[in-house]
Amino acid sequence: MKKLILAVILVATLLLSVCLGACAGTANSSNPQTISANEAHQMIEGLDDFILLDVRSVEEFQEGHVGGALLIPVSELEVRAAEELPNKDTTIFIYCRSGNRSATAAQILADMGYTKVYDIGGMPNWGSI
Repeated sequence: MKKLILAVILVATLLLSVCLGACAGTANSSNPQTISANEAHQMIEGLDDFILLDVRSVEEFQEGHVGGALLIPVSELEVRAAEELPNKDTTIFIYCRSGNRSATAAQILADMGYTKVYDIGGMPNWGSI
């Protein structure tokens, strides 16, 4: 009887460990973080390598953008990401005009396996710092 109880406890523990490991891996890889422009500024100060990604249209980008930003419109992101964002472990800060497209783009990149994706929302937030 004691052996049966120990076997059940052992199996339950193993199943729980597998489930927790799988669930944690899924959450980390598919959920980008939303941060404020102020938090992004603070993070950037400590980074040597990062990408500031503008996901607006070409026309919006030409009207004005954050210096040093890379433009990949959200509608082209899945096609262009592999070539233009080859390192999936590079820190990527994403912005747009109001925050809708940046959230969509952040999720696309996270789903593609990018590991350090930060949605900073709309461009007006960047200039308020």
